[in-house]
Amino acid sequence: MSDRSTLCPEDRLRQFGLRPTRQRVALAELLFAKGDRHLTVEELHEEAVTSGVPVSLATVYNTLHQFTDAGMIRVLSVESSKTYFDTNVSDHHHFFIEGHNEVLDIPVSNISIGNLPEPPEGMEIAHVDVVIRLRRKDGEAPSAS
Repeated sequence: MSDRSTLCPEDRLRQFGLRPTRQRVALAELLFAKGDRHLTVEELHEEAVTSGVPVSLATVYNTLHQFTDAGMIRVLSVESSKTYFDTNVSDHHHFFIEGHNEVLDIPVSNISIGNLPEPPEGMEIAHVDVVIRLRRKDGEAPSAS
């Protein structure tokens, strides 16, 4: 299988079994052009509008869920009011910076998970998501990143 990160949006969509419609291609270009990232529906919609892509919020929502169902991206729920979509589908975990709504990747090699419960009869563990919530220490100035 070829490296998906080097594929043009049309080929990436086809490789995941999706028809490369104009809107899917435009959203895939925006989504994957900046490398691995975490975006909400609203953030991608804002990027699309700013870039001159005529797309509704509902279309962005539906398209991101189609991308998720196809395995192109994954859903990351870090708080009840926001869902992030992660372009990095490899096994890894996340930091969530409270108050800034920022998600950062933690390489899977930097965390060890043990003593998981036995799944119910007929079930198996598919994936473990770890989200470590961070907040600035009192009196700490935000970093310049």
